[in-house]
Amino acid sequence: MKIRKYSTLAKLHAGDMHPIDESFAELKLIRAAVRGDAEGAAALFGACKQFTNLPCAIDTPYKRYEGIEGVKRFAEEFLAVFHADSAEIIPVIQTRAGGRSVTELQLDMVIDGMIDQVPMFVVADLRDEAQLDEVRIYFRFAYVEGLQAYRRPLFTPAHLEVNDPDLLSGAVREYFYALHTAPHADVERILNCTDPVCQFGGYEIADQAEYDAAHWPETSDEIAQNADYLRQKYTRMSAYIPNGVAMRFETVIDDGKNAVLEWIHIISKTGQEKYGRIAMGGVSSYERGSDGRLRSIRICDYAGQEGTIDWSRTDTTLEAARKVHVVPVFPSGVGQKK
Repeated sequence: MKIRKYSTLAKLHAGDMHPIDESFAELKLIRAAVRGDAEGAAALFGACKQFTNLPCAIDTPYKRYEGIEGVKRFAEEFLAVFHADSAEIIPVIQTRAGGRSVTELQLDMVIDGMIDQVPMFVVADLRDEAQLDEVRIYFRFAYVEGLQAYRRPLFTPAHLEVNDPDLLSGAVREYFYALHTAPHADVERILNCTDPVCQFGGYEIADQAEYDAAHWPETSDEIAQNADYLRQKYTRMSAYIPNGVAMRFETVIDDGKNAVLEWIHIISKTGQEKYGRIAMGGVSSYERGSDGRLRSIRICDYAGQEGTIDWSRTDTTLEAARKVHVVPVFPSGVGQKK
């Protein structure tokens, strides 16, 4: 069957290095959704979250579902959202820590006799080892017809400022210090905490040439090219991070190897007026190699796609979105070196 939209997530990362536990409740949820099994999905939740009267929930890029009946609708509608007849699930990487778990997976959606490879983060707040309180799903907007490049921040912070990176550890802490060194991200410091073969990406839509070329660098020339790619990538980012855009992480799921962070944007007036940026939610995963440096950085967000948004097809307006998480300037102490 011909592939129409390619993903490099499974090709680069699936395998023995990332063992899969089928008992993870969020993976069971997606398996139930692919089957259209509403009762099986509902059985993974309590009617309300464990320590509040708030309803259980599943938040997706296209819709939020609340309560048991909402969970059932999620499962019943899942394939139809993608216009898919069926789907194969390829679990790729799992992370569990601190009462949350994450399955990064690829769905090979069969649509009109062709395959769209859809990579997803499925992040779960656990009720216990077998049940869920809330699930948040992240994937690129372009996989769903008509979906716009806007994902409102899923968290409301107590303070509109960047977190202290010391809440993180090791290479992930160093990366966030380097990323938020004011006024521009410290590219050399970022590269110093990454492995020479560090792979960036996995959640973008690839073409066949990009898919065919995707592999872990082996020769000295490939390693040098990979390092140059990372340098170019972060040099471009440093133009607007953090003077225009900063990432404030709101959840940390770190098992010592992978650290998955859900985060929100904080936008300065410079970011809004010069770069046209709008605060949105996103997620990223930072995988440590055997030497403690980052061997993989996987990010799923809609950054830089604001200009493509048709605001008549969203549940908010451009004017309202521009008011979310905006500050005049970022404090000069953000990301100072330690």
